[in-house]
Amino acid sequence: MIYWCEKAWLPEGVVAGVLVRVGDDGRIVEVSTSDQTPLGAHRLNGIVLPGFANAHSHAFHRALRGRTHADGGTFWTWRQAMYQLAERLTPESYLKLATAVFAEMAVAGISCVGEFHYLHHGPGGIPYADPNEMGHVLRQAAATAGIRITLLDTCYVAGGIGTELEGTQLRFSDGDATRWAARVSELKSDTVMRVGAAIHSVRGVPREQLADVAAIGGPLHVHLSEQPAENEACLAAYGMTPTALLAEAGVLSPRTTAVHATHLTEHDRALLGGSTTTACFCPTTEADLADGIGPARELVDAGSPLSLGSDQHVVIDPLVETRALEHGERLRTGQRGRFSPDELLAAATAAGHACLGWPDAGRIAVGAPADLVAIGLDSLRTAGSRPEQVLLTANSSDVDAVIVEGRVVATGGRHATLGEVGPLLADVMGELWQS
Repeated sequence: MIYWCEKAWLPEGVVAGVLVRVGDDGRIVEVSTSDQTPLGAHRLNGIVLPGFANAHSHAFHRALRGRTHADGGTFWTWRQAMYQLAERLTPESYLKLATAVFAEMAVAGISCVGEFHYLHHGPGGIPYADPNEMGHVLRQAAATAGIRITLLDTCYVAGGIGTELEGTQLRFSDGDATRWAARVSELKSDTVMRVGAAIHSVRGVPREQLADVAAIGGPLHVHLSEQPAENEACLAAYGMTPTALLAEAGVLSPRTTAVHATHLTEHDRALLGGSTTTACFCPTTEADLADGIGPARELVDAGSPLSLGSDQHVVIDPLVETRALEHGERLRTGQRGRFSPDELLAAATAAGHACLGWPDAGRIAVGAPADLVAIGLDSLRTAGSRPEQVLLTANSSDVDAVIVEGRVVATGGRHATLGEVGPLLADVMGELWQS
């Protein structure tokens, strides 16, 4: 397959008339230029970017969109609604929901998702006949939607620091990190799915078990300092911040990603940057839950790569997420241009893929997966934009075509095999909320 891009954002910058030749394995075998579309090539109009990586997702949270705003509240009251939803899900309903959610990602230009997966067991914490059934459901959903997945199987064995699990939380737990690791060892990576690990938080995994989770190979993610209350509880229990606690346990490293990293001290930032731990910001979720705005620029300057996620999916739009990162920095500091367009693109693409265990993805270059996202430059939002500044004007409605590993998965906002995604979502939402 050959794709001809009217314009393409290559590692060296925006180039006109780019030919991308794809091998039988879905990887790019040649990148060259041509003034005209060659015979037999598939034309991609506008500007073509590498596929986006959604580095932090909780697929089932998508069912909460538009249902948690009536009474205000806090992150902690929102969490109660999330537990109510989690209690309703079965493997069958989760497959329908996750397939629709991953299809929504695909039409928005996302080629890979990091699924922070902690809904492991049945009601009351009773394992399914296959203890990894819910993980297999997520892999199947990603395969059907045509995107790759990193299953960040999450250790979640405490209800809080020094607090037992209760209620719906029992579905999340294997009892302790040793039993969690035994279950995870049965999961296998393949061409669709990479297996990684996650520490839910310093609230969800006791101090003495953190190193056991970190011992698992592959990508390692952790919720970090999303809320001031988490920091206060950690300081009271251990006399140190969550970041310092993770550093003490040997959790921080180049294969680790700290999700949110919102409420950090200067020493926290130095620990994260000095260990080259990636920071994953989820700007629309952090805004929706009133979490705050984290020190993104300072983390990058300290040495942390930066990636992006959509977390609870208040929107699924990597272009909006990217722009929200820069806008948050501007609001926080009163300065414009906190991140260059090249830095924003890297956060949305290459850095996200790398922290999910796909380090060769997220660029239009020989050897990379042929993940291409064509964005129109003639819409109400993008008309007149410089191509290299389209990240600051476009949204997912401007995504004309999405190619993952050389295969067309979406055109014009419609999934190539699943059709219109809206009815899929509406159908499963109706089942979940009417039952």
